[in-house]
Amino acid sequence: MKYLPLILLSLILFLTACGGYPIDTTMSEEVSDFTFTTQDNEQFSLSDLEGEWWIADFIFTNCTTVCLPMTSNMATLQSKLNEENIDVHLVSFSVDPENDTPEVLKQYGESYNADFSNWTFLTGYDFETIKELSIKSFKNFVAAAPEGDDQVSHGTSFFLVSPEGEVIKNYSGVDSNQLDSIVSDLKQLN
Repeated sequence: MKYLPLILLSLILFLTACGGYPIDTTMSEEVSDFTFTTQDNEQFSLSDLEGEWWIADFIFTNCTTVCLPMTSNMATLQSKLNEENIDVHLVSFSVDPENDTPEVLKQYGESYNADFSNWTFLTGYDFETIKELSIKSFKNFVAAAPEGDDQVSHGTSFFLVSPEGEVIKNYSGVDSNQLDSIVSDLKQLN
């Protein structure tokens, strides 16, 4: 009995050390390795993000619903991060790679005043590849457009990924109120 407080303290320290992050996390998923094509028609891979925090989302350029607020929120997030001098990379994966060529993604990003130095739009894969990456690595729903429709179904989260390639938290990508939470979390992590 006299060792019970010591055992409890050791257990608490062990569990605290296992999480390793000073923020509340909602996920723990490893991002599968990838090499895709950027809006500048260059190769970009998971290893290019090694050692830095990044925020990911899944969008497509001819989306008529959720992608509009998501991309607008990502653009606002980029501005907020720049104002706070927080160095984070933003990555938008297209879930419609057949239509979203590098040129289309570049024009789309420019329409939101994206700073491509730390916001990368990715394509250059088939639909099944991005569907698998989205579902397995991010636990993010993606489904092909129904017959006769061009609107792909997909989740609307923003994902915080660690420098080691672990997805540790998701946020609503359509709720602009979440942007301050992302900035706050990143301040604590940097």
